[in-house]
Amino acid sequence: MKKIYFSLLLISLFFADGFGQQFEVSYSASVFDTPFTGNVVVYMSKENKEPKDAAIGRNSFPCFSVAVKNVQPGQAITIDDEAISFPTVLSDIERGAYYVQIVWDRNLGGHSIAGSPGNLFNTSEKITITKDFKKVFKIVAKEMVAEHPDFKETEYVKAVEAPSALLTAFHGKEMTVNAAVILPKEYYTEPTRKFPVLFRVWGYIGNYHELSGDIEPSKQVASTAVIEVILDGNCALGHSVYANSDNNGPWSDALITEFIPALEKKFRANGARLLTGHSSGGWAALWLQTQYPKVFDGCWSSAPDFVDFRSFYKVNLYEAENLFYDKEGSLRLLATVGGFIPWATIKTSYQIENVVYRGEQMHSYDAVFSKKGSDGMPESICNSVTGLIDTAVFAHWKNYDIALNLRNNWESLKSELDHKVRISVGNQDNFFLNDPILVLEKQMKELKSNFQFAYYPGDHFTAYTPDYKKDGNQFLEQKYVEWLAKSNTEKK
Repeated sequence: MKKIYFSLLLISLFFADGFGQQFEVSYSASVFDTPFTGNVVVYMSKENKEPKDAAIGRNSFPCFSVAVKNVQPGQAITIDDEAISFPTVLSDIERGAYYVQIVWDRNLGGHSIAGSPGNLFNTSEKITITKDFKKVFKIVAKEMVAEHPDFKETEYVKAVEAPSALLTAFHGKEMTVNAAVILPKEYYTEPTRKFPVLFRVWGYIGNYHELSGDIEPSKQVASTAVIEVILDGNCALGHSVYANSDNNGPWSDALITEFIPALEKKFRANGARLLTGHSSGGWAALWLQTQYPKVFDGCWSSAPDFVDFRSFYKVNLYEAENLFYDKEGSLRLLATVGGFIPWATIKTSYQIENVVYRGEQMHSYDAVFSKKGSDGMPESICNSVTGLIDTAVFAHWKNYDIALNLRNNWESLKSELDHKVRISVGNQDNFFLNDPILVLEKQMKELKSNFQFAYYPGDHFTAYTPDYKKDGNQFLEQKYVEWLAKSNTEKK
């Protein structure tokens, strides 16, 4: 027994002396020649050769972060067991070979740390973690995430980058609301004709720059030619979903009062406005339609993020106490394959995002739904260690519960909103997004609404079949036909 005690004492003294693997990291003056203040994030993976590009929520990987001030070019900082870490401190991670990338986050507005233009990083290096606790890995950042090149306009594809006084005032720097605009071929063959506008909000991480240089005209909505506007929603804290929020700023107001007037002034729009989107884009489309029913004339929301907070990853936020564990102590799932094979847990995603502290999916929810915290960052819906739900934070989240808003305000919304909404989803959605839609459908039936709900075979990525798209587009075309009839009646 004395030998065991003595061995344990030696081990404790060993670690008390500060031994443990360390990173000594710096950045080259050739890539950034001024002092750095911000956060430094370490991404590691045994399989992914570009670990900084891993998809949090779908991938689990060791990561570490530290906050630093006034670091000079070439000056090394130490990342060790004092760093914020996942899944454990650096000296305790599993031994073996890892690819490593370290990102210096300047937080200039890009939606993810790894992909934000202006951030510093190193090309992937391979290291081996052994039992040598004195090992120091020296890594120098010699690369910078490039700015997006200027948008290359073509005959049919244009860019609109509308200055926003509202967002500029909120953030204290010049801000724009951006989109790619895809014109129909009839825009040129019928030069006096005006067209309805289809606003398509892309989902999480979609970027309108992906359409730079594209040469294809917009596709018809069923048989109707439209001006298609691709909104991506990217912002420094994730996806704005075009909602006004305490953290991201007045994105709804900027879209409706600044961007849309600029768009309709520049292109031949006839005044009809339709909405669609998938995933986070589906939530944004439904939010805009239900918040501004007079502004928009029809919405097809595809697999929207959680439309009813009575089912947030199958957690009833009005009743549950813990987001990580159910009442039996089992881990709650974030994602599945086929709707039932475990893929990722809520706990893992939140704990990785405790390290990779902005721009990812869970923090994106907090950025939209939560108040701004005393540290300037969004308040978190739950404790990242225990999973306990913060009821005070959730009280603010309720402002963004689409189902609750419809339930409380249906009588005032009904005349302008009824008949304008279609929601569709796959029956095996990987992120359980079909479940809150079922809850919302039951509510809307009780309210005797004419909302359409449709369920298809497939998951979040496979349900979007030709039949799925055809049905959604036919709904949008019908809303346009109804708008035309109403518009013609009002002109008489």
